[in-house]
Amino acid sequence: MDTIHVTGIRAYGYTGYLAEEQVLGQWFEVDLSLELDISIAGKSDAIEDTLDYRQAIEIVKHQIETSKFALVEKLATVIAEDILQLDRVRQVRVQLSKPAAPIPHFTGKITIDITRSR
Repeated sequence: MDTIHVTGIRAYGYTGYLAEEQVLGQWFEVDLSLELDISIAGKSDAIEDTLDYRQAIEIVKHQIETSKFALVEKLATVIAEDILQLDRVRQVRVQLSKPAAPIPHFTGKITIDITRSR
């Protein structure tokens, strides 16, 4: 199985446990690892034989920008489920980060890391 990595997808969204997160919003960052067979595309040089990863980027951005879940675990799961609907994707790893989680005296980031398969 081959892997396409798409990293650094950023979008502004309204998922969060605290009420102000769902009103004020915050930035989210997503890295994807998409497992599929790209051997045919490696020979044909035709986009029809691989995944047009612009579709995966649009799914991520759309879900972040339009969803209002309490938990980032739910957002990551919905992103993974949507991406698995794309042709050729057999498995997806979603790493979803909140780079500025509203936690007092905490300057790190929170990352949810899930892997889902067909």
